[in-house]
Amino acid sequence: MPRLFTALEVPPIIGMRLSTLRGGLPGARWIDVENYHITLSFIGDIDDRLARDVAEALDGVRRPEVEVQIDGVDAFGGARPKSVYARVLPSTPLMELQASQERLLRRLGVPIENRQYTPHVTLARLRSEATARLTADWLALRGGGRLSFTAGRFVLYSSRDSVGGGPYIVEEAYDLQRREAAVSR
Repeated sequence: MPRLFTALEVPPIIGMRLSTLRGGLPGARWIDVENYHITLSFIGDIDDRLARDVAEALDGVRRPEVEVQIDGVDAFGGARPKSVYARVLPSTPLMELQASQERLLRRLGVPIENRQYTPHVTLARLRSEATARLTADWLALRGGGRLSFTAGRFVLYSSRDSVGGGPYIVEEAYDLQRREAAVSR
């Protein structure tokens, strides 16, 4: 059974810039730069037949390309941080792309998590020694910094069950519409 999810790829130049944030946080397992991505929809472990249906249905998604704005760093997990990530600003095109995929996946019978979507790029997963205080200090030192890029496609990734995720394999890629083409339709 493949474990699948859809995502926007992070271009290598942006990944390299984000990788400069690595280090200085005890208990962090840093994500490999080539595995940076912005998850849109987690599909999970599904059978091959449903995986084929998902891949085919995603081919019908027609959305404009997405201007991605990365703005600073943060952590998930509150008092017991679980990961640190680069914040992605939730633009209308990004949120509409994500919502359209979730609607499509629900129609296919894929169980979707009932939590608010927070676009981000995971930088590291944290072990227990990464206390809230250490993580807060790390975040304060890394501060802001803005990066941006245009996502011209989204991908269907597969992954194996492993600690920290990855490696991720692009199973299918789906072009987003260039803005000029999206406006003229």
